[in-house]
Amino acid sequence: MSNNCLSGKIFTEDGTFQEGVVTIENERITRLEKKQDVPDYYILPGLVDVHFHGCAGHDFCEGTKEAMIAIAEYEERHGITSICPATMTLAAEVLLNICEQAASVKKEIPSLVGINLEGPFLSYRKKGAQNGTYLQKPDINFLYELQKKAQGLIKLVAIAPEIEGAMACIEKCKNDFHFSIAHTEADYEETSLALKAGADHVTHLFNAMPVFGHRTPSVVGAAFDNEKTYVEVIGDGVHIHSSMIRSIFKLFGENRVVLISDSMMATGMQDGMYLLGGQDVIVKGNLATLVDGTIAGSATNLYDCMVNVISMGISPKMAIEAATINPAKSIGLDKEIGSIQVGKYADLLIVDKNYKLIKVVSKGKIIDLE
Repeated sequence: MSNNCLSGKIFTEDGTFQEGVVTIENERITRLEKKQDVPDYYILPGLVDVHFHGCAGHDFCEGTKEAMIAIAEYEERHGITSICPATMTLAAEVLLNICEQAASVKKEIPSLVGINLEGPFLSYRKKGAQNGTYLQKPDINFLYELQKKAQGLIKLVAIAPEIEGAMACIEKCKNDFHFSIAHTEADYEETSLALKAGADHVTHLFNAMPVFGHRTPSVVGAAFDNEKTYVEVIGDGVHIHSSMIRSIFKLFGENRVVLISDSMMATGMQDGMYLLGGQDVIVKGNLATLVDGTIAGSATNLYDCMVNVISMGISPKMAIEAATINPAKSIGLDKEIGSIQVGKYADLLIVDKNYKLIKVVSKGKIIDLE
């Protein structure tokens, strides 16, 4: 493999692997050619995580250049070449600082493609690991103040549609943000109205929302009925049972599932006590909980989540697309990232038949992991 040509079995747009060569110039893919007798490697698109909080001992909400760079470096070395890290529910001045710092460091972190604003427009009763002290009603002026500090980086805004002002916020701001139904008590009707108003995303399906029942289909049923809605799925094997993972992919199909990690700062670290949005989190293996036992994010990166769901019986095609092109589409960046196409960024993963990462190419930069 040379610095500008990678040979192997390339994951194509139709979800098949074809033997060939990818040519890279600077940051972009400039040519795709078929070729026989290539090395026994598989070339995947770089992964896109639109919902995670941290890793490698750092939290995005630290709001420092050092933390953001360390997070991006860890993600990159683990195959996640495009990141849209999430905030938590915090004081207004803290959120403003996070957005400002992210914008200031963007040039040093090419993989930073967005911000996921998870809070403060959430339900208190479904807050999960969010800090209830700082929850508030949707505030359009504050939202645009955050976006101004972020210089347009905010791509996703989590919102509970049943709280006062939520519908108006979605309707007025839908052309500037992707709204995600999250941490909510909304029923089927309320969720359906929010999706019709312009929301197009659901945050960590089945978590922090009403139960999906045969008489109370709630958020899950409304999302299924609205075919333009993307649904996030945490693939760590802790948040959702493997049987439910298989059901989600069968129910929503190959184009609407967005695999996420929801990882927190303990990812890549040893067991112990960590922080998530300023709250203590106990981590044992893949399980991260608040002191009261509430599940609090995951300790698994997106690449491992993708491999996990394949081991659960999800086809490689569906799992790979759920971690690449689907999340890219869900935040409107699929023209640049998410698949292997001429003209797109050269974000590529070289893996063996067992999905062991061999090399990562991020915006044309090759990282050799062996």
